[in-house]
Amino acid sequence: MPNVMPSSAVTAPSVDFRGLIEPGDFVVWGQSCAEPVTLTEQLLAQRADLGGITCFLGIPAADTVKTEHADHIRFISYCGTGSNRALAAAGALEIYPGHYSTLPEFVSRADVVLVQCAPPDAQGRYSLGLADDYLSAAIDNARIVIAEVNDRAPATSGDRHLTGDEIDIAIHTSRPVIDSPVAAPSPAMTSIGAQVAGLVPDGATLQFGIGSVPEAVLGALGERNDLGIHSGIFTDAAVELVDRGVVTNSRKTTDHGVSVAAVLIGTQRLFDHAHHNPAVSLRPIAYTHDPERLAAQHRFVAINSAIEVDLTGQVNAEVAGGRYVGAVGGGGEFLRAAARSDGGVPIIALPATAGSHSRIVDRLSGPVSIARSDAGIVVTEFGVADLRGLPLSERRERMLAIAHPDHRDALRVVASRW
Repeated sequence: MPNVMPSSAVTAPSVDFRGLIEPGDFVVWGQSCAEPVTLTEQLLAQRADLGGITCFLGIPAADTVKTEHADHIRFISYCGTGSNRALAAAGALEIYPGHYSTLPEFVSRADVVLVQCAPPDAQGRYSLGLADDYLSAAIDNARIVIAEVNDRAPATSGDRHLTGDEIDIAIHTSRPVIDSPVAAPSPAMTSIGAQVAGLVPDGATLQFGIGSVPEAVLGALGERNDLGIHSGIFTDAAVELVDRGVVTNSRKTTDHGVSVAAVLIGTQRLFDHAHHNPAVSLRPIAYTHDPERLAAQHRFVAINSAIEVDLTGQVNAEVAGGRYVGAVGGGGEFLRAAARSDGGVPIIALPATAGSHSRIVDRLSGPVSIARSDAGIVVTEFGVADLRGLPLSERRERMLAIAHPDHRDALRVVASRW
């Protein structure tokens, strides 16, 4: 296996970004566990010398970017999760409020891309390791591609590998991949997981979002058979279902026998599972979020969470307490695909309360991330509200029934008629 870069690229122990990045440049890097942390740390340390740049942030797993870095950098993200919340609260994060499927077009304006790769294979190809998602679109259009070749990054299967001709500068590292563990589910989450699991038929192809609710759902699917995965993410909980023989991908309409995702988000167990494993394939967003491909899946089940849902089925997945903490994401797109799929099930799942506040509300306190016209099934720990095909009056009654009992009377009193 080659252990040096091809002659078309430059290797270096560190990168002097001053000779590479120009004032006004747009810089993109891999999100979550795919962040090339050595490179991002070096970039941020040199920020005062770069003349003012814009950086696009995805979901953070490392705590690399801090509010003080906004003194010389403009930050943009599609989400307010993790450490992005502090940036948003400080007014140092601009939000791109588009559907996840539009991210490739948005980042295609990238001037510089930082990517974490696994070492090259025998053909000299560098696996993207932990994410393809929007990276391929950025790489294809960037002026400069800088790679952190980490010998501890998994070499994963997928449509895209980099060649030496596509990498302008590389540094070689050996550091643990940043992980993103999920906390053990609360009793409420466990109950939600059980409620949703009851809606998932054998042979279904699953899409699931990020966070404790989707993870609790996956944890409750141990008795199902022949499930498949076509999702934006692939996680430890999904690995558990593969190891238990629950996920076989044997009944998928496309990618028979293969779990498809755009990014790996989890721990070393996940990274080890995906390493040199052809049954896990990382694909770009154009593939994972393609509406026709999703709708063509037999029994496509979309499982996403929300901050709050109103009594008519409108979903706020972005703002809580006046702060941007979520994302538009791909929830609406997946719900529409599940609604079109033969035997598909579009699901929004969330706890009924946040502290003393109801998350089933009369009027949303934030933006409408998913329209009520796309509402399917809403699940809390108190039950299942199937809103499909119902007028507003019947929707309100079903939503009231899954609100926390302590809030139902008050919600009924103020229930709107629109």
